[in-house]
Amino acid sequence: MLDELKSAARKVNGARQLRGLLIDCRRLLSERGEANSVAIARDLVARFRELPDDAQASFFERLSRDFSPDPKAVLQSAQAYAAAPSAANLQRLTQTAEPPRQELLRRINRTPGGTGSIVAMRRALLARMNQQPELQAVEADFLHLLSSWFNPGFLQLQRVDWNSPAQLLEQIIRHEAVHQIDGWDDLRRRLQPDRRCFAFFHPQLPDEPLIFVEVALLPAMPAAIAPLIDKTSEPAPASQFKVAAFYSISNCQPGLKGVSLGNFLIKRVAEELKRELPQLKTFCTLSPIPGFARWVRAGAPCEGLPKVRAQPWPKRMRRSPMPARATSTSSPTPPR
Repeated sequence: MLDELKSAARKVNGARQLRGLLIDCRRLLSERGEANSVAIARDLVARFRELPDDAQASFFERLSRDFSPDPKAVLQSAQAYAAAPSAANLQRLTQTAEPPRQELLRRINRTPGGTGSIVAMRRALLARMNQQPELQAVEADFLHLLSSWFNPGFLQLQRVDWNSPAQLLEQIIRHEAVHQIDGWDDLRRRLQPDRRCFAFFHPQLPDEPLIFVEVALLPAMPAAIAPLIDKTSEPAPASQFKVAAFYSISNCQPGLKGVSLGNFLIKRVAEELKRELPQLKTFCTLSPIPGFARWVRAGAPCEGLPKVRAQPWPKRMRRSPMPARATSTSSPTPPR
């Protein structure tokens, strides 16, 4: 009985918070004064953070239902443009078809910390997409705006080294998603002179890396990943640097999933390395080959390949990572 009362009280409180948040959303869209808009947006963001999970789900549903374009107005504008395809009619159609929630997000973005708040809101939204596929239009609006705001032209490339702030180094350890960093000694080895780590930053999130890539500078193309992440290995002298092997790339912001950053980061880093080390002639990546294990187990025609025999893999290896493979490229291909 007590648990039921507590659950009912949480629902009532969540519904009350949601009503206040939706009122703030409408106020923000109708407000014309810049100062008032910033204050309303700040309160709106604070209210969203306080919402319980079920109320957040309801908020996104209301964004989808109450902040979408008016179908009748869109149809009228489309018919007018079809009848007379003038610039004025096209502009009217574009304005009518844009969901009001896009303007809502733009106004939230104007407040201090607004960009980070929208990234956090999208992270919460993405966590619900499997259970609420009807929110796809809302997700498309978030992705559209964030793809513009995080255009690579706005991003700052920074090298991460052992002298970087401890807070940044801790984030590199925490966000490494490909080859786990085993403490500070492991990180120190990955930042030695024969290693490089570069990250993209956004001016509105100056202390938070968006994505980072790790590179090994080597005398020859590597055949496996293990020697590159061996924290007991000795650094190679700069005179031996001939190959840059991109061996790990990690996204740090789940709310930016789908925003294209990795390809641009690797290309920028390759250009940076060429300027710093003109002797580098080969750029490669160590990546697994998607579907390769399944192809071999299915009876791939390997007889014609040297030193390869088509046979079932031992059970103990079937869930193990595949051996890494190096691929030489004129411009590096991002690790998968």
